[in-house]
Amino acid sequence: MLSPMPSYKIPRRLPAVRLTVTATAAAWAMALGGAAPGALAVESGAPADTAADRAHRDFLDHGPGIGVMTAAHRGQWREAPENSIPAIREAFADGAEIVEVDIRLTKDGVPVLMHDETVDRTTDGTGRVGDLTYAQLRALRLREGLGGRQTALTADRVPTLAEAMTAARTHGLVNLDQVWQHREAVWRVLEATGTVRNGLFKSRAPVTEVKAFRTRHPGALYMHLVDDANATSVAEFGNDRPPAFEVVFDEVGDTVAGAAFLRGLRATSRVWINGMRDGLAARYTDEASLIAPARGWATLIGGYGASIIQTDNVEALETYLATGAAGAVPTGAVRIQGEEHVLGGEGVAYHDIDAGNRGDGPGRSGEDVDVCDHDGAVAVCWMRGSEWLTYAVDVPRSGSYALKARVSSPYSPAGTYRLAFDGGAPGAAVRVANTTGHHAFALQAGGVTRTLERGRHTLRLSLDADAFQNWNLDYLQLEPVTAPGE
Repeated sequence: MLSPMPSYKIPRRLPAVRLTVTATAAAWAMALGGAAPGALAVESGAPADTAADRAHRDFLDHGPGIGVMTAAHRGQWREAPENSIPAIREAFADGAEIVEVDIRLTKDGVPVLMHDETVDRTTDGTGRVGDLTYAQLRALRLREGLGGRQTALTADRVPTLAEAMTAARTHGLVNLDQVWQHREAVWRVLEATGTVRNGLFKSRAPVTEVKAFRTRHPGALYMHLVDDANATSVAEFGNDRPPAFEVVFDEVGDTVAGAAFLRGLRATSRVWINGMRDGLAARYTDEASLIAPARGWATLIGGYGASIIQTDNVEALETYLATGAAGAVPTGAVRIQGEEHVLGGEGVAYHDIDAGNRGDGPGRSGEDVDVCDHDGAVAVCWMRGSEWLTYAVDVPRSGSYALKARVSSPYSPAGTYRLAFDGGAPGAAVRVANTTGHHAFALQAGGVTRTLERGRHTLRLSLDADAFQNWNLDYLQLEPVTAPGE
């Protein structure tokens, strides 16, 4: 692990304060390649100090006392379709200062929000975005969350970039991914919608190309992506560095993950690090953060100098930045990790229909339960009909408890499970709902309530043999039920 960077230790988010724009501050901001804070807001008729104004100022601030900014990956896709207007609005409402979206051009040249080259995963249509006109694309409906062919359709439509920028205009910044080859068309949209100060361009293009773009468009916000393959590009900017660098490293020994390299970036710019997947920041992920912050966000901030974190867990990151806690067990609840079943082996502690651990996670030696590591979430996987697991549960207080399960699956139906307490008969089948991805974990209510005495109990989770089963179990959670008026 990289040693801490005490010279640039970043505090948790500071309370928002109102700032007065001075000539000095404006000149300093312009020197970083951005517009003077507040200048575009006044020219466009926006309110004098919106959330977007504050995000713009914060983005241009790289001092040692700055707070960490939250960037929502494809918007808040946990509450709305990815890259949709509702996902953008929900991300800002949940506390993100930046929303990341992906841009592609339709056959008739309209910039729209779409991650994939095709519309197959996220809509009810098929085909390449570049082969469809905007009218054809607009007729399609977006699927929930991360999409998938078995995911439910919504009433939402594929938005244009103009619609997205208008929605973000007073709320925050928009990280414009996959736009560099279409940067001039995108710039025209920003100008037409009065959102130049909201749009954040990024690329790993040759520095001469980047400088030319920034010279033509001095008000453009720009972030340069660096990894070991182009680490030397940082020096090519000279004294005209962009206000942020996105740093990608899959190993802690990478050049761009080195303390000296990162200190050099932090001296002039914000450092953006991605927490979504293992290979983006050497396994310091969102999901690992929810197990222990030191395995993710805390180390990205304190050890690697991150001052912007892109995340798939907006609310959890916001909670961590405000309180220092992540993934905490609710007061009075009991959490049972899926892989932490009782000892005893096949037929006693569990029943698994195939030999060995089929997953890539840290299963117990000599046992056949399948355990996967989904970008830091350690979960029981390869779930199949007739299998079961037994757990020991220590209940802290007598009372009524409702059961929830943190699960993931891209299938509909994903499967069913039944619960048996203390050797009793299994209860009614609980349906696992589609979460729109194997890596998209969600805490789902099980509809099971049980009165339990204080002390140790056993709980057996069994999968119906006659039902389709293909889902992952992160953990079970027993939460105390509070009666009305208590």
